[in-house]
Parts: sequence; structure tokens; C-alpha cells
Amino acid sequence: MLFTLLFTVLALAAATCVCIPLLRGVPSTPERQWFDRAVYRDQLREVEQDLLRSVLTPEEAQSARLDIQRRLLTTDARPGGTNMWSGRNPVAAITIALFTLGVSTAIYWHLGAPSLPDAPYAARFARQTRTGQGGQHFDIQAAATRLEQNLKADPSSARGWLLYARAESMLGDWQKASDAYHHAIDLGEKSPDVLAGYGETLVLGSDGIVSPAAHAAFEQVLAGDAKNRVARYYLARADAQAGEEQKAINEWLSLAADIPDDSPMREAIERGVAEAAKAAGVETPALPKGVASEPNRSQPRMNASREAMIRNMVAQLAARLQSQPDDLDGWLQLGRSYAVLGETEKSVDAYAEAARLRPNDVSIKLQALDVMVAGLPANAALPPRAAALLHQAAAIAPNQPEVLWYLGVDAIHAGRMEDARQDWTKLLSELPGDGQEAKLVKQALDALPRK
Repeated sequence: MLFTLLFTVLALAAATCVCIPLLRGVPSTPERQWFDRAVYRDQLREVEQDLLRSVLTPEEAQSARLDIQRRLLTTDARPGGTNMWSGRNPVAAITIALFTLGVSTAIYWHLGAPSLPDAPYAARFARQTRTGQGGQHFDIQAAATRLEQNLKADPSSARGWLLYARAESMLGDWQKASDAYHHAIDLGEKSPDVLAGYGETLVLGSDGIVSPAAHAAFEQVLAGDAKNRVARYYLARADAQAGEEQKAINEWLSLAADIPDDSPMREAIERGVAEAAKAAGVETPALPKGVASEPNRSQPRMNASREAMIRNMVAQLAARLQSQPDDLDGWLQLGRSYAVLGETEKSVDAYAEAARLRPNDVSIKLQALDVMVAGLPANAALPPRAAALLHQAAAIAPNQPEVLWYLGVDAIHAGRMEDARQDWTKLLSELPGDGQEAKLVKQALDALPRK
């Protein structure tokens, strides 16, 4: 009854949100660029995460970072726009409201499961609450913290400062990232990609303004690599910001001629040229034809080659472990590698070997459990092997937060709602009361049916 009342209230609220704009007219909506900035910043963090995990090479990360940042820097963060409708439309409001309520109600009662929490939260909760051992669970904030601590003990590590710079870039702390890049450069890391990364971090930390320090960094990049696209783009942007629009246009047109026609970078260049031409009061020139799209044609072969190389390395590791079965770190690495390749069963088997060597380490069992549930659809029951692994983990650490969460999920699928309530109530007592995890667990508890 409580759920039905809550559903009705939420449905009416949603219908009201739809109807009110149609009844009184729609105010200005933000331009798309305003939303794009948040998406692009998330993509930048993903690139840095892949770089730290060695999924991408520095060159591949640099290329991906460049494409994303061009889009980020050419967006306008200020909301603006025009109305979608200029007047009221009561008939459309009533029609849409009735249609929305009717269809959503029918679909939910046919497919919904109000007593079951969403499975993806389990994976998010696991990553947020688990304190894995030996850095086996990738947590960029934890990685940045460890790097920072290592640098306090060894501040002369150029490689350490470079990794720390990339970690802070992924976290969006441009000030810390640029400082770390500066340390790395002072200690000898002066390759064009490092200098370009430093310059880009300075630009992002200045809301797209190419500062004198960033300008100097890009000049150094060109001294070592005259064709570097990152430096050429930003230096042209610096000219535009300095009021030398025609110079910026010429530099961007030259850059456009040196990149493939289908490069995402051309879109950023085209916008920059258009803005500079408008500021200069001249006609916007068309971008010249680019070079042949060789990267696109070779990319599938490169990806296939890279995957083959990775699989070969994993096969070599698996073969070595057959002769060295007591290598705990090796089995853990093999488990993670198979998980990345999407070979779930092999990954779980590798984690089982690691658990054999350290049977009381609950984190190993939970890593294997994560692999098994990662690809499951929402509201799916735990596979038998996952359920067995869960109960093994519960025997070792019955109060571990992730264990309690999965126990509740498993109990729901078995029809034991009171057991689920007990598990999650206990879990709630283990979490900080004002944290996001506690709120989500509370919501899951409230959704459970009562006697």
C-alpha cells in the first residue's frame, strides 16, 4: 500500500512537470554546450584512468585527450537558448499527461519489481566500500593518495610525479596536476607529450585561457616536434585570444590540412576559425582538405594486433603459473587480465587459485564475485557459483559491507525478505549515517515489502 501511494505521488509529480511548461510556455533552455562540458570532463578522467591502468599507451592517451579537450574548450559554459514553444497548449498537456501515466503504469506493472534493488548499485557499492589489499582494486583517488605518499618519501622520482600528474588530471584537480607536471619536467621528463600534457592542464585550469606558462610549454613542444597537433592548436587559440584573429585562422587552416578529413579535431578547428572570423569581421573560410584517413584504415589492424599481443602476454602468464602455482600475485594478475578480456570463467578460476593460497582473504573472493556479477542484467539472481562464493566470504567476514549487501540481494531472490531486511539493516549500521551509500541502502530497505 505504501509503495502504491508513493508510486502514485511520483507519477503525478512527473505528469505535473510535463504539463506546467505546456500550460504556461517554456522558458529558455540551456544550449547543448552547457551540458557537454560535464560529459567531456568525465571522458578526460576515463582516458587518464586507462593510461594509469596501461590500457592506453601515452601516445594513444594523448590523441584521445586532445580530441576530448578540443570539444571541451570550444563549448560555452554559459546557459542560453530559445524557447521550444512560444505559447500555451492545454490540449497537448492533458494528452501527454494521460498517455505518460497510462503507458508508464502498464509497463511498470508488467515488467517492474518494486521489492528488488537495482543490480548496478551493487557494483558501485562494492567499489566504494571495499578496502582491497595491495592495490588490487583500481580506485583513482586511492591511487593518487598512494602516489602522493610515495612522493613525500621519494620526491626525486620523475616517473612518480608524472603518474601523480595524470591521476590528479583524471580527478579534475588541475592545480595539483599542473604542479606535479612541473616537478616531473624539472626532474627531466621533458618529452613533447609530457610538455603538452602540462600545457593542457594549465589551459584547463584557466577555463580555456592559454596562459603565458602554457604558451611557453607549447613552444617547447614545437621545438622538439614541429608537427605536434596539440601545441599547434593551442598556440593558434592563444593568438585568437590575443586579438590576432587572422594569424589564428591561418594557423588553424594549416593544421586542418595536416590531419585526416574525418578527425574529430577538425570540428574544434572549424569552430575556432568561425569564432575568429566573426571577431575579425571577415568571411569564414572553408577548411582545406585533410590528409588521407590512414589512421582509420589502420586502426582495426592496430587494435587486432594490440589484442593479440595482450592475449599472448596473458597466455604466457598462465603458462608460467602452471610451473609456479604458488605465485599469489601472478594468479591475481591473471584473474584481472581475464576479466579485462571478458573471459569470466577463466578469471574466476584464476581467483580461485589465489584464494587457495590465501583462503581467509575475503577481498580475493569478492574480486571474483565482482567479475561474476559485472555482466548480469538488473534484478538478475546470483549464479550458483557466485552465491556459493558469497557464503564463503560471509563465513570469513560476516560484517563486511559488500558481503552484507550481496546477502540481501541473494535473500530477496530466494524469497526471504526478512533476511534481506536484517542484512541491510546491519549494513546500514556499518555505514556513515550522512553518506551517499547509507542513503541508497535506506532506499533499498524502504522498498522491501512489509508483512
